[in-house]
Amino acid sequence: MPAIAAAVIAGKPAPTQPSLNQRRPMPASHNTTNILVVGIGGQGVMTATEILAEAAMALGHDVKKTEVAGMAQRGGVVSSHLRFGPKVLSPQIAPGEADLLVGFESAEALRWCHTLRPGGVVLVNTARLVPPVVNGGLYDYPADPVGQMRALGYEVHAFDATGIARELGELRLGNTVMLGAIADHLPFPADNLLEAVLARFRTRKPQFVELNRRAFEAGRRADAREGQTT
Repeated sequence: MPAIAAAVIAGKPAPTQPSLNQRRPMPASHNTTNILVVGIGGQGVMTATEILAEAAMALGHDVKKTEVAGMAQRGGVVSSHLRFGPKVLSPQIAPGEADLLVGFESAEALRWCHTLRPGGVVLVNTARLVPPVVNGGLYDYPADPVGQMRALGYEVHAFDATGIARELGELRLGNTVMLGAIADHLPFPADNLLEAVLARFRTRKPQFVELNRRAFEAGRRADAREGQTT
């Protein structure tokens, strides 16, 4: 069987690896921020992208996004492109142009890592969630997706967002953990993204505001630890 992501990655040169910590926002001269969020249906990929878009719009950015979902409600693969800046014409991120690749599932991050620009960063949840194409026998699940990405020269910040959510008592907090991990890689303060997260709960489910705050900060800490070792 073919290994998942092999066809996508084969023949593509590894990008230039930054020398030190990449836990910093994009430089001011980088006018458009490109974020690709990928995972499996039900993980909150689209919701996370919507919250990122809301945070950027609240600061006056022009925002474009688009999603591709395969059986998103039944565990199919999902990808969501987000671009924002002073003026954005297209929502599509071309290969080699993503500043951040946010992988809610590690094999999906491996499958899409060719989209990163040189110096881009992968933020990946290490929890294994096998997509239907593997369960159906069409592909083999890679033995070590994170290791493969690092071997290709990408800077990878890997942590168990699902495990962190479980420790907080609610698996659905996984996407908030991932948003917290993204927060210090954006061209605006982390508090702006946190506010966009919490605003979703204040009116409808205020009892979850503090729990989501804790999940967000736990994600920031998880990324910080990875940034120190990368």
